[in-house]
Amino acid sequence: MSSKTPWPTKKVMQQVYELCLWGGQNLDMFYSGEGSHEPSLVQPYIKSIIDFLDGFKSPITLCDLGCGDFNIGKQIVNKVEFYHAIDIVPELVARNKQLFKFDNLKFQTLDISKDQLPQTDCVIIRQVFQHLSNKEILDTITKLSSYNYVIITEHIPEGDFSPNIDIISGRGIRLKKQSGVDITKPPFNFKFKKQKNLLSLPSDNFKGVIKTTLFEL
Repeated sequence: MSSKTPWPTKKVMQQVYELCLWGGQNLDMFYSGEGSHEPSLVQPYIKSIIDFLDGFKSPITLCDLGCGDFNIGKQIVNKVEFYHAIDIVPELVARNKQLFKFDNLKFQTLDISKDQLPQTDCVIIRQVFQHLSNKEILDTITKLSSYNYVIITEHIPEGDFSPNIDIISGRGIRLKKQSGVDITKPPFNFKFKKQKNLLSLPSDNFKGVIKTTLFEL
């Protein structure tokens, strides 16, 4: 009998890029999907983040958990004092280090659910939790209380849905189960002082809405 033990998340994500499962066959092996490249999704997101960052008197420090191919990060890095860019795929991080060189930028290979994370003013987690199991999400969320601001983007169904149906970590998300990640709901019950919806975008090529939420802790 074949084992049903899930692959380690690192191995899963390495395979996603090795096999170009998020696209990029004719562009770049390390392509983080349309969610990181489609202008109708990317440009409004970048504007919302820059508007948030510009609201501070002086630049703040930022940690990007799941930076991917850095197509988005490269358009934000000049707006912060320092940018920590984190991803679980070492080959992707090595590629990013070669392509993107800024004095205020550091790439690191970390498993956000297991490893100690850099301490910054703000953390952004863009369409990362949707690929992770509930246990990995919960393990990561327990570390977020040390930040002042947390900005989370998730692809969720339109209208009412059953939040946080568990999955095995991988390339897929909960949308097919009519579910999506909402860290304010069980089993996560994320604690915060203020919550603000920064952006909600319909996805033309996929069902559902891509929602970006700011939490002030």
